[in-house]
Amino acid sequence: MSNSVIKAIKPLGFPWQTQDPFLFCVHHEDFYPKGNDVMGPAASLEGRNIGQDFAPNKENWRMYHGEKVPGFPAHPHRGFETVTVVTKGVVDHSDSLGAAGRFGFGDVQWMTAGKGVQHCEMFPLLNKDKENPLELFQIWLNLPKANKMASPHFAMLWSESIPTFTHTDENKKTTSVRVIAGQIENTKAPAPAPDSWAADSSNEVAIWLINLEPGANWTLPKASSDVNRSLYFYDGDTMEMAEKNFNSHQAVELHADLDTVLTNGDKETHLLLLQGKPIGEPIVQHGPFVMNTSLEIQQAMTEYRQTQFGGWPWSTYEHVHPREKTRFAKYPDGKEEVKPL
Repeated sequence: MSNSVIKAIKPLGFPWQTQDPFLFCVHHEDFYPKGNDVMGPAASLEGRNIGQDFAPNKENWRMYHGEKVPGFPAHPHRGFETVTVVTKGVVDHSDSLGAAGRFGFGDVQWMTAGKGVQHCEMFPLLNKDKENPLELFQIWLNLPKANKMASPHFAMLWSESIPTFTHTDENKKTTSVRVIAGQIENTKAPAPAPDSWAADSSNEVAIWLINLEPGANWTLPKASSDVNRSLYFYDGDTMEMAEKNFNSHQAVELHADLDTVLTNGDKETHLLLLQGKPIGEPIVQHGPFVMNTSLEIQQAMTEYRQTQFGGWPWSTYEHVHPREKTRFAKYPDGKEEVKPL
């Protein structure tokens, strides 16, 4: 096979580079210590830039914007969606709609910011007697102009509802794919948020977490020629793709309409695939606001100053739920779902 299936190869930075319709993707992996009484780290914070703690360090964990608990205290969004995939640990969500949740261990939160919402995403360290590892991906999916001012929407895709596609090759080696958005053969993801670009299947949006056993091989399903497809090799050692060798921590942009054969090396490999037809509209971004024009950005900033996008109904901008709470989602209409930890 020719290497023509590969459009571009890029290193994985922080955040990862994405293609339209995606705006942003970041992979957080933190090896948090035992938790203290307020669900922060039972460790010294001396020397950290509290409020802006993003620097790599020998402990391999960060506070991010949190002061007592790691995470991202209340902040606004408008004009796009956040898809938060948590594979290890838990995230506490609270927002200006009054919605709340605790999710993790494979759960996904899909939030349409639309015309405007504030939310906080904190990483409570629930375990006082053992360490609290966390791994998550936050993906920003753009909204087309027609939906940028849609009503905000909050959805939880519980781990139990996210299907896994499994392929066993001729050598009995397994590739498994968690299908968060999109479809592989008869394995179809849960419905995305209603105003999402992903809600129309003809846009071919896919978010897949791919796991290959050592030595496994699998051919990615083809998509339309105008689909943007990015594959992120974030954990593992080596693999072969389109007869080219790759090391971990590389991103590959692919022609989605050509066969791409993945052949794993000697260690288990983890990949994230993001794909979709491009929205193809102008993008003007100012921090947490993503619109089509500079005037719309100015309007967003003015409205946020005036309304706070509904205000903040919680006692602190670093809101976390009680330690004893299990996984749950409370929606703006008062409906609540509860799942075991």
